[in-house]
Amino acid sequence: MKIIPLGGLDQIGQNMTLIECENEIVIIDCGLAFPGDEMPGIDLIIPNFEYLRQNQEKIKGVVLTHGHEDHIGALPYFLREFRVPVYGTRLTLGLVRNKMEEFNLKSYTLNMVKPGDVVELGHMKVEFIRTNHSIGDAVALAITTAAGVLVHTGDFKLDYTPIHGDMIDLQRFAELGHKKVLALMSDSTNAERKGYTMSERTVGSTFTEMFPQAQGRILVATFASNVDRVQQIINAAIQYGRKVVCVGRSMVNVINTALELNYLEVPDGVLIDISDMKNYDDDELVIITTGSQGEPMAALSRMASGEHKAIEIKEGDTVIFSSKPVPGNEKMVSRVINDLMVKGAKVTYEDAHVSGHASQEELKMIYSLVKPKYFLPVHGEYRHLRTHADLIKGLGHDERNAIIMCNGNVMELDSYSAKVSGYIDVEPVLVDGLGVGDVGNIVLRDRKILSQDGLMIVVIGLRRGSGEVVAGPDIVSRGFVYVKESEVLMESCRAVVSHVLAGNAPLNVMDWNNIKALIRDSLRDHLWREIKRSPMILPIIMEVKD
Repeated sequence: MKIIPLGGLDQIGQNMTLIECENEIVIIDCGLAFPGDEMPGIDLIIPNFEYLRQNQEKIKGVVLTHGHEDHIGALPYFLREFRVPVYGTRLTLGLVRNKMEEFNLKSYTLNMVKPGDVVELGHMKVEFIRTNHSIGDAVALAITTAAGVLVHTGDFKLDYTPIHGDMIDLQRFAELGHKKVLALMSDSTNAERKGYTMSERTVGSTFTEMFPQAQGRILVATFASNVDRVQQIINAAIQYGRKVVCVGRSMVNVINTALELNYLEVPDGVLIDISDMKNYDDDELVIITTGSQGEPMAALSRMASGEHKAIEIKEGDTVIFSSKPVPGNEKMVSRVINDLMVKGAKVTYEDAHVSGHASQEELKMIYSLVKPKYFLPVHGEYRHLRTHADLIKGLGHDERNAIIMCNGNVMELDSYSAKVSGYIDVEPVLVDGLGVGDVGNIVLRDRKILSQDGLMIVVIGLRRGSGEVVAGPDIVSRGFVYVKESEVLMESCRAVVSHVLAGNAPLNVMDWNNIKALIRDSLRDHLWREIKRSPMILPIIMEVKD
């Protein structure tokens, strides 16, 4: 058996793993990641499908663990290229179908399964096992191959009182453990957190304590895909006689899907349109919104900055952040909180969230039930993977068989050995608008330079044939200095360019690239001496007819 992670290791998000055996491939999840500050202008990050393009005939199907964006978000990009069946539970496929409609994709095959089902994909069998997470219909996977059984937990926690459906099927994990499991791939997101993760129901009691204290409107920001959290917000609103408004495109889409599939229970008349808010007093409204991570274009961020068309934050509003900032998003969340408070809102951001991921004692329990020969921590940054591996070693697992993989590793497993036998290119693909993969490291480097140091454009007109300077040099600055207030500097830059041109006269067309390089180098040295700045310098030479 080969295990090849295309994403999800050393990072949060972009989860996608290939299981290869007997020249057949089964794909687990197909998720995206969101860009950090080091990727200006990038909208999304998706896995690199190049290995799959080279082995397209081997792919038997995609199996999904649950419906979060970091597990299904890249599917539209994948299914545009690959005509393979996709298997998932009811809510998961409902969310996938939404994404397909957004991308206007018509040709795809979705196969609904339920916990306990087994599907045959080539020579491999995939069993879906019920788990609990912060979204309904989450499953783990038991994949039976010629080399042995692989158990993949997906994202999970032990919730004995779930909002929707039954608790995790611990009995099935134990049964698999009795039959011998070759390898366990286990969620590591909360591996650093001691004890147990609290039940989702505890957030409901927090809402019922907070809502009666609010005198005006209540705005609750959470992840759109956390359907169970939305249900509890609605329950609290019903208890205190408030109407519910959903704001944010992704929030509206997910709630509509959950309502269609009966994953949300909402009495008639509770949900109202945003345009009907004016018909109710402030203390009769609850607004469920996106933007819990401070995303600049999300609904809550636009409300905080005064840019939302329909809702304006005002004195007396109560805003509840029902999520924890994803690592790296803390500054954006803090900025939104400050903006909300400046506008007079009361903001709560510490007590209205529980994680959807297992803490240390739950991770130990799953390992102890499954009793695998090899342990492979997945889903998390390196510190999470390392902590999880050390945790399992503390239970007596052979440290040689607790293996931390990297994205792109080709891990070969059988009952006798486990080793990394190769590496494939998994350089992530960047999505910018409608462009997929057309922005690479060079473009990102230029964007960083432009964002940090600005741009200086030098324009020169030369007469064709003689090479005589007939116009310029003119200098345009963007993001570097304000030209009208830096005339002395601009004049000195023109003098530097004129000196370069004079020193290389007569100018020949064949030498223009060399002339541009000389202008660039001379200006760079001059600007560094004068003001210790190094903008991007772009010389433009225009040819003028005689």
